Amino acid sequence: MAKHNNTGKEGETLARKYLEDQDYLILETNWHIGKLEADIIAYKDGLIVFIEVKTRSSNDFGNPEDFVDLKKRQAYIRLANAYIINNNRTEEARFDIIAITLKPDGPEIKHFVSAYTTIG
Repeated sequence: MAKHNNTGKEGETLARKYLEDQDYLILETNWHIGKLEADIIAYKDGLIVFIEVKTRSSNDFGNPEDFVDLKKRQAYIRLANAYIINNNRTEEARFDIIAITLKPDGPEIKHFVSAYTTIG
């Protein structure tokens, strides 16, 4: 497996642990429909939370959260609509980003709650 794949998997594992420690109920990991995939779908405070996890081994080329571009946000919104319809969910959706930088002294985890609400 390529190093970047290992970095991504490590980040998703760290994100799940972080969310569980914050009392999120993990509903799905790596849920996909067609070519769209959500890293984590969770439930908290009456909301379905769609979480994109971005992990980097350094910030040399920018912060991890900066890589959730318009195209990715649009995809997450389409995916959320499909998930809610396919699973007969009635809750409101929220879109979060968990940005992880793997540092020598331990991971830095930043959680951006309601990171975006629209695609514009």
